[in-house]
Amino acid sequence: MNTPHAKTPFDVALFGEAMMLLVADQPGPLEHAEAFHKRTAGAETNVAIGLARLGLKVGWASRLGTDSMGRYLLAAMAKEGIDCSHVICDANQKTGFQFKGKVTDGSDPPVEYHRKGSAASHMGVNDIDEAWLLSARHLHATGVFAAISATTLPAARKTMDLMRAAGRSVSFDPNLRPTLWATPELMRESINDLATRADWVLPGLEEGRFLTGETTPEGVARFYRQRGAKLVVVKLGSEGAYFEDASGNGHVAGFPVAEVIDTVGAGDGFAVGVISALLDGLSVPEAVKRGAWIGARAVQVLGDSEGLPTRAELDAAKL
Repeated sequence: MNTPHAKTPFDVALFGEAMMLLVADQPGPLEHAEAFHKRTAGAETNVAIGLARLGLKVGWASRLGTDSMGRYLLAAMAKEGIDCSHVICDANQKTGFQFKGKVTDGSDPPVEYHRKGSAASHMGVNDIDEAWLLSARHLHATGVFAAISATTLPAARKTMDLMRAAGRSVSFDPNLRPTLWATPELMRESINDLATRADWVLPGLEEGRFLTGETTPEGVARFYRQRGAKLVVVKLGSEGAYFEDASGNGHVAGFPVAEVIDTVGAGDGFAVGVISALLDGLSVPEAVKRGAWIGARAVQVLGDSEGLPTRAELDAAKL
């Protein structure tokens, strides 16, 4: 059961790394790009921004450098109305950043990360303010924060364990980043271990196939349901999503997209829809439909969070 909304200052808490994103303004190899658009990036921060735009009270904990990139990111997150009181700005550390290419054929764009040894990678269990965390009714976790360093993995586990022990709900998006893990086997083992600590597990189908050895959405959902998940939603890209919980299962169709501009951030947008709807008290099929709609919006714009809607836009779409 979730703690009643009125008794908690936050709807959702998140831990994770924000990065400055430089998106090429012309298609082609990154080394040929001469001009870039400056944006924010980070799986957890994308979700935090999306939830805040829908009017939820969001708290984000992280570490940044005091460099220009860190100042830019902190200001961007604060401008979205996100509580950043637990973001530590460390003058001795650097802020992570990434480059992203531009594509015109709907494929995944090339992404180049510069985050090794970043300020956020130094986060650990001592960065968890338990009172602050437990003042939220929900935690959203991803496999990215866990993968950044040897200290963030135990921190991710502890945040999830604390929330579960307190009776709060926890959602988890595997968000696989193979380059951040020492081996594929360690990635699989660690991500599946984290998934057992969550109530709502949100894998993509290809992720689920790698993690579970199952080939179908039904098989992937069954794998995590058998390991304690109350709800599993398997993302199927343009085909929508498959969901399964104690009351049954089903498929929600995807929303048509005229032109795919940028696929990065679609999964985070999907998570925003599902989490916000479930916290709003909607049914699982309604939540998955909202997730599919926001995911479809996300792929139609340049940047990771630019397509995330406001509550007014959500209400206009009757979702």
